[in-house]
Amino acid sequence: MDGIIFDIDGTLWDSTDPVAASWNQAIRENSSLDLTIDAGTLSGLFGKTMTEIGNILFPGMPEEEKERLLTICMEQENLYLEDHPGIFYNGVIETIKKLAEKYPLFIVSNCQCGYIEVTVRSGGLESYIRDHLCFGETQVPKGQTLRMLMDRNGLKDPVYVGDTQGDADACREAGIPFIFAEYGFGDVPDAERRIRSFSDLCGMFL
Repeated sequence: MDGIIFDIDGTLWDSTDPVAASWNQAIRENSSLDLTIDAGTLSGLFGKTMTEIGNILFPGMPEEEKERLLTICMEQENLYLEDHPGIFYNGVIETIKKLAEKYPLFIVSNCQCGYIEVTVRSGGLESYIRDHLCFGETQVPKGQTLRMLMDRNGLKDPVYVGDTQGDADACREAGIPFIFAEYGFGDVPDAERRIRSFSDLCGMFL
């Protein structure tokens, strides 16, 4: 194994409450929609691309207006998270620091540009995450984004840690092993490798 790649939402942290707050503010101030988003709604959407989330939350809205509102929501989200960060799961910060002593660590997410940077800064993890890539940069499915990150870092045999069936499918497309974070938002019944807490990765790889 020559690297570990992480998902963010449902794997490293839970940001559903602050993200819901930021999106609700953006929607109130920039649209006439009678819509309130809660953390439960977001937990079922995290893992999808931002385009998919926009289509689910704003069905029937003209594409140009949907794109405008989605962009505002994402920008508001990044700004809000700087002062109201998500909650890292138990053991995440300590485990990443330990794993980084032996392996190069990376992040791939279906999020917008800027979100990974906010997450990493919030945890003081800038010196431990070697590289990252997101849907906002690539505009392609996660399996392809994984391959792009692998190619530019010369990775031949990494693993990916995530929490949804979409993550598992992306790993299958990219041809790399998947480790299912059972404590996250999704369910992957057929996952062969699982962790019940993030710190389980120490026992698995150290």
